[in-house]
Amino acid sequence: MLKKEDITQKLKLVVDPELGVDIVELGLVYEINITGKKEAVVKITFTTPACPMIHTILDDIKKRLEELGEDKDITVEVVFDPPWTPEKMSEKAKLLLGY
Repeated sequence: MLKKEDITQKLKLVVDPELGVDIVELGLVYEINITGKKEAVVKITFTTPACPMIHTILDDIKKRLEELGEDKDITVEVVFDPPWTPEKMSEKAKLLLGY
């Protein structure tokens, strides 16, 4: 059975290569919805629609989520509404990045 916590832990392993901080702490993960025993939808964003690392980060997300098992169906949706702002970062990320 899929759990939000398990997905969150895998997403914490995905680090933005330009900033050196994981996407959860950066506030890039907007929602994790468990839609069935083996199904979930994850809504993420990026700091900007023109982020040069989008494909690298999406590939890492896919790899990490696959570690939860091949029988899991986790859809990742990229959204830009609401737009990301630095206020979405955790206090830990703000400290690491000097905000």
